[in-house]
Amino acid sequence: MTQANESILKLLFGDQVELEGQGGKPEHFKIMAELSLGGRDYAVLQSDAMKAEGDIEVFRVVVDGNGTPQLETVEDDEEWENVAEAYDDLLFGSEDRP
Repeated sequence: MTQANESILKLLFGDQVELEGQGGKPEHFKIMAELSLGGRDYAVLQSDAMKAEGDIEVFRVVVDGNGTPQLETVEDDEEWENVAEAYDDLLFGSEDRP
C-alpha cells in the first residue's frame, strides 16, 4: 500500500468533493486520503454526518478517456475492507510492519 503519488482529487477539487446523494441531492465529502493498493487508486471520503459516527466511504479512482478522474463505488466487500484497513494503517500505523 502506498499513498498516491499525486493527490489528483485534491489538486482538482481542493479538500472536498460534491457527489450526488440519495434523491439527487448534492452531498459534500471531505477527501480524507488518496492511496494506491494492488495497482488501483482509491479515495477515502467522509461527510459531516459520517464523521459523527466515525464512518468512511471508499471509492475507486479511475481516469476516463479525457484524463478526468471519476469515482466508482467499491461493491466488493473484501476490496472495501482491504482499502479501509490500509487507510487505518496509514493513520495509525500497523503492528504487522517489521
